[in-house]
Amino acid sequence: MFKKYGILIISCIILFVISGCNNMVEEKWNQSPLFESGSYTMIGEEGRLGFIYDDSEVLKFYPNKTQKYMWHIWGDEQELDGKFTVIATNQDDGEQVPLLGVERLSGSNNGADRHEPSHMTLPKEGMWKLDAYIDEKLFGTIYVEVHKE
Repeated sequence: MFKKYGILIISCIILFVISGCNNMVEEKWNQSPLFESGSYTMIGEEGRLGFIYDDSEVLKFYPNKTQKYMWHIWGDEQELDGKFTVIATNQDDGEQVPLLGVERLSGSNNGADRHEPSHMTLPKEGMWKLDAYIDEKLFGTIYVEVHKE
Protein backbone atom coordinates (compact mmCIF):
# COMPACT_ATOMS: atom_id res chain seq x y z
CA MET A 1 0.00 0.00 0.00
CA PHE A 2 2.77 2.44 0.95
CA LYS A 3 4.58 1.41 -2.21
CA LYS A 4 1.59 2.48 -4.37
CA TYR A 5 1.33 5.86 -2.58
CA GLY A 6 5.08 6.36 -2.91
CA ILE A 7 4.94 5.73 -6.65
CA LEU A 8 1.94 8.08 -6.95
CA ILE A 9 3.72 10.85 -5.03
CA ILE A 10 6.91 10.48 -7.05
CA SER A 11 4.88 10.50 -10.30
CA CYS A 12 3.14 13.72 -9.23
CA ILE A 13 6.46 15.37 -8.38
CA ILE A 14 7.88 14.40 -11.78
CA LEU A 15 4.80 15.82 -13.54
CA PHE A 16 5.14 19.12 -11.63
CA VAL A 17 8.83 19.36 -12.55
CA ILE A 18 8.12 18.63 -16.22
CA SER A 19 5.30 21.21 -16.39
CA GLY A 20 7.52 23.77 -14.69
CA CYS A 21 10.25 23.17 -17.26
CA ASN A 22 7.76 23.64 -20.10
CA ASN A 23 6.92 27.10 -18.72
CA MET A 24 10.62 27.98 -18.72
CA VAL A 25 11.02 27.36 -22.47
CA GLU A 26 11.92 30.68 -24.09
CA GLU A 27 8.99 32.27 -25.86
CA LYS A 28 9.66 33.03 -29.52
CA TRP A 29 8.74 36.60 -30.37
CA ASN A 30 7.43 37.23 -33.88
CA GLN A 31 6.78 40.55 -35.54
CA SER A 32 3.14 41.59 -35.16
CA PRO A 33 0.89 41.28 -38.21
CA LEU A 34 0.16 44.11 -40.62
CA PHE A 35 -3.43 45.23 -41.18
CA GLU A 36 -5.33 47.90 -43.11
CA SER A 37 -7.17 50.81 -41.51
CA GLY A 38 -8.57 53.42 -43.85
CA SER A 39 -5.97 53.98 -46.54
CA TYR A 40 -3.03 53.02 -44.29
CA THR A 41 -1.16 49.83 -43.48
CA MET A 42 -0.46 49.41 -39.77
CA ILE A 43 1.33 46.97 -37.51
CA GLY A 44 -0.20 45.69 -34.30
CA GLU A 45 -3.54 44.30 -33.21
CA GLU A 46 -6.33 45.18 -35.62
CA GLY A 47 -9.21 47.03 -33.94
CA ARG A 48 -7.18 47.60 -30.76
CA LEU A 49 -3.70 49.09 -31.17
CA GLY A 50 -1.33 49.85 -34.01
CA PHE A 51 0.80 52.42 -35.76
CA ILE A 52 1.35 53.26 -39.41
CA TYR A 53 4.00 50.86 -40.69
CA ASP A 54 4.31 48.92 -43.93
CA ASP A 55 7.68 47.16 -43.49
CA SER A 56 9.18 49.24 -46.32
CA GLU A 57 12.77 50.44 -46.20
CA VAL A 58 11.50 53.91 -45.33
CA LEU A 59 9.59 52.81 -42.21
CA LYS A 60 11.62 49.81 -41.01
CA PHE A 61 13.32 50.10 -37.66
CA TYR A 62 17.12 50.37 -37.71
CA PRO A 63 19.38 50.86 -34.66
CA ASN A 64 19.38 54.46 -33.42
CA LYS A 65 17.35 55.72 -36.39
CA THR A 66 14.56 58.05 -35.28
CA GLN A 67 11.38 57.70 -37.30
CA LYS A 68 7.95 59.25 -37.09
CA TYR A 69 5.09 56.81 -36.42
CA MET A 70 1.39 57.57 -35.93
CA TRP A 71 -0.21 55.44 -33.20
CA HIS A 72 -3.90 54.46 -33.53
CA ILE A 73 -5.96 53.18 -30.62
CA TRP A 74 -9.46 51.69 -30.57
CA GLY A 75 -11.65 51.35 -27.48
CA ASP A 76 -14.39 52.95 -25.43
CA GLU A 77 -14.18 56.42 -23.86
CA GLN A 78 -13.39 55.21 -20.34
CA GLU A 79 -10.51 52.90 -21.21
CA LEU A 80 -8.91 55.49 -23.52
CA ASP A 81 -9.01 58.32 -21.00
CA GLY A 82 -5.63 58.60 -19.29
CA LYS A 83 -1.89 58.86 -19.72
CA PHE A 84 -0.55 56.86 -22.69
CA THR A 85 2.92 55.36 -22.32
CA VAL A 86 4.93 52.87 -24.35
CA ILE A 87 7.86 50.84 -23.00
CA ALA A 88 10.06 48.75 -25.34
CA THR A 89 11.80 45.57 -24.16
CA ASN A 90 14.57 43.80 -26.07
CA GLN A 91 14.11 40.03 -26.38
CA ASP A 92 17.81 39.18 -26.13
CA ASP A 93 18.85 41.01 -22.98
CA GLY A 94 15.64 42.45 -21.47
CA GLU A 95 16.83 46.05 -21.86
CA GLN A 96 13.90 48.43 -21.45
CA VAL A 97 13.54 51.77 -23.22
CA PRO A 98 10.75 54.31 -22.64
CA LEU A 99 9.41 55.31 -26.07
CA LEU A 100 6.42 57.52 -25.50
CA GLY A 101 4.54 59.28 -22.72
CA VAL A 102 1.64 61.68 -23.23
CA GLU A 103 -0.95 62.87 -20.73
CA ARG A 104 -3.90 62.52 -23.11
CA LEU A 105 -4.39 60.86 -26.49
CA SER A 106 -5.48 62.98 -29.45
CA GLY A 107 -8.90 62.55 -31.10
CA SER A 108 -10.09 60.11 -33.73
CA ASN A 109 -8.14 59.60 -36.95
CA ASN A 110 -7.96 57.10 -39.84
CA GLY A 111 -10.81 55.02 -38.42
CA ALA A 112 -9.36 54.79 -34.90
CA ASP A 113 -10.99 56.24 -31.77
CA ARG A 114 -7.73 57.97 -30.74
CA HIS A 115 -4.33 58.62 -32.25
CA GLU A 116 -0.97 60.01 -31.25
CA PRO A 117 2.01 61.06 -33.39
CA SER A 118 5.39 59.94 -32.10
CA HIS A 119 9.08 59.77 -32.86
CA MET A 120 10.58 56.43 -31.87
CA THR A 121 14.15 55.14 -31.72
CA LEU A 122 15.32 51.69 -30.66
CA PRO A 123 19.02 51.33 -29.80
CA LYS A 124 19.94 47.94 -31.25
CA GLU A 125 18.90 45.23 -33.66
CA GLY A 126 16.71 42.29 -32.74
CA MET A 127 13.11 41.74 -31.68
CA TRP A 128 11.45 44.30 -29.43
CA LYS A 129 8.18 44.14 -27.53
CA LEU A 130 6.36 47.48 -27.32
CA ASP A 131 3.99 47.46 -24.33
CA ALA A 132 1.39 50.25 -24.48
CA TYR A 133 -0.21 51.39 -21.23
CA ILE A 134 -3.11 53.68 -20.46
CA ASP A 135 -2.98 54.91 -16.87
CA GLU A 136 -0.36 52.24 -16.08
CA LYS A 137 -2.68 49.41 -17.20
CA LEU A 138 -1.40 47.28 -20.08
CA PHE A 139 -3.54 48.09 -23.11
CA GLY A 140 -1.77 46.06 -25.80
CA THR A 141 1.54 44.84 -27.17
CA ILE A 142 3.19 45.17 -30.57
CA TYR A 143 6.30 43.22 -31.61
CA VAL A 144 8.74 44.82 -34.06
CA GLU A 145 12.09 43.85 -35.49
CA VAL A 146 15.01 46.27 -35.59
CA HIS A 147 17.00 45.34 -38.71
CA LYS A 148 20.76 45.34 -39.28
CA GLU A 149 22.06 48.49 -40.93
